[in-house]
Amino acid sequence: MSGTRLPVIDMAPLFGGGRAERAAVAEEIRAACRAHGFFYVSGHGVSDSVLAALETASRRFFTLPEETKAAIAMSKGGRAWRGHFPLGGELTSGRPDLKEGLYFGSELPADHPRVAAGWPLHGANLWPAEVPELRPAVEAYMGAATRAGHALMRGMALSLGLEEDYFDRTYTAEPTILFRIFHYPASAPAHLKTAESWGVGEHSDYGLLTLLAQDAKGGLQVKTPGGWIAAPPLPGTLVCNIGDMLDRLTGGWYRSTPHRVLNESGADRLSFPLFFDPDFAAAMEPLPPEANIGQVAPGEPRWDDADLQAFTGTYGDYLLGKVSKVFPELGGDVL
Repeated sequence: MSGTRLPVIDMAPLFGGGRAERAAVAEEIRAACRAHGFFYVSGHGVSDSVLAALETASRRFFTLPEETKAAIAMSKGGRAWRGHFPLGGELTSGRPDLKEGLYFGSELPADHPRVAAGWPLHGANLWPAEVPELRPAVEAYMGAATRAGHALMRGMALSLGLEEDYFDRTYTAEPTILFRIFHYPASAPAHLKTAESWGVGEHSDYGLLTLLAQDAKGGLQVKTPGGWIAAPPLPGTLVCNIGDMLDRLTGGWYRSTPHRVLNESGADRLSFPLFFDPDFAAAMEPLPPEANIGQVAPGEPRWDDADLQAFTGTYGDYLLGKVSKVFPELGGDVL
């Protein structure tokens, strides 16, 4: 593991600081996106009390018997793609991950136009009756982290030489918001654990930004030109990384970076990634000519050999192509 550390950026000015302050934050974002595609943010507006409530409720859920958790299995979430998956039930990089989890998204009623039209990944969440405090904890975190996502994308626009509201106008007026709670057990069952088993295998995220809260156990690793580095939890911060579609929009100037998780703490680990992504219906096209991006030299192939710049279509097209591989047994029910 390399000793390189990810930068920490105070994003508080993006919520209403002066123009010079916002521009300074944008420069830090630009440097971090060019160097690593990963950074920490402080001043994000997610309170310690919100995080504590989320962790407490999540731990209580994961102590429930398997048959109780199965009452909100993803197979019962229908086209909304929500609910619980068991240990080994997700194949992030083609192999079963050593984690279980809960999938959530924007809470949409049955009469919402997209839900009524049967759009996949749109609809209502599944909530465990045995842990009633989980719903308000999740909704409080999602609300605060989504506000941070909007603010970061304004900083991202400035970092690319665009008007501050560029992404608000083009891609994120109605963002795709997906939220996960992942539980990495202290030890995995023998039938799942192999020499190549990871909590989450090497992968990059799909959309624009990921905002990640971690408990105190650590385990996140980020791939850099100098090798893999640790991204341990830092008090008062969230980890932020850019995804494939921001890589696509910038022509590779900002790169979506591979990362993975290995829980070596000897204790159960929780993580809370929120994916702040483009509107499901948005066509993914390169940034306009006035964007301040440079020429990208050909580099090494991506971890998955994909050519992001060759992709055409909507964000929903891209997302559905990915999730059908992560949960192949659910694909036919959703896509």
